Amino acid sequence: MSRRYDSRTTIFSPEGRLYQVEYAMEAIGNAGSAIGILSKDGVVLVGEKKVTSKLLQTSTSTEKMYKIDDHVACAVAGIMSDANILINTARVQAQRYTYAYQEPMPVEQLVQSLCDTKQGYTQFGGLRPFGVSFLFAGWDKNYGFQLYMSDPSGNYGGWKAAAIGANNQAAQSMLKQDYKDDITREEAIQLALKVLSKTMDSTSLTSDKLELAEVFLSPSGNVKYQVCSPESVSKLLVKSGLTQPAAEAS
Repeated sequence: MSRRYDSRTTIFSPEGRLYQVEYAMEAIGNAGSAIGILSKDGVVLVGEKKVTSKLLQTSTSTEKMYKIDDHVACAVAGIMSDANILINTARVQAQRYTYAYQEPMPVEQLVQSLCDTKQGYTQFGGLRPFGVSFLFAGWDKNYGFQLYMSDPSGNYGGWKAAAIGANNQAAQSMLKQDYKDDITREEAIQLALKVLSKTMDSTSLTSDKLELAEVFLSPSGNVKYQVCSPESVSKLLVKSGLTQPAAEAS
């Protein structure tokens, strides 16, 4: 039945479904997981890397984490070439706003603007939806720290904790059980690593399979985006009891 209605994004099935959008969401289900957790002193993003070759220059390449502006970053799951286009679009929008108003673009306004672009690709013939989901982490003077999730349909929402990518439903269930409203950034990191260790397809959790980033306020009050080094991730895994020092060293 679906073959009659999935040739274009503009055709609804009799059940009211847009199959091309659903197919885009299925593509994200095969991508590496990403988890975002909102804490009282920052936002934590953790992602599962699918490319773990020792030949990859990790110092110049990130697979899951991207900085959009000084106060906003994101984690992605899905088709990376699609993600690159949308990330560049978001960066341009943020800089245009800063140029026009001489202040950083509010986080939700930036997310909404990008989701409007994504939604347009589900509404016109000859286009296909972007096969990528995002977790946006940021801070602004209006609402403080914020975490948003968006999908290929253009929908977005604010979350305290969210998961995208492979096994996201299992991860979301664990986050719902263990999340606390007064969680600190350090506790959020440990929770994200714990959830990822139980939902990843891999049997062992090591630093070369992870990317970890934080958005927080520096002592001077400036928004800071920081991607943890593999060495720092190794120490966090040991501290969380998810791996042994000998295993990380090997």
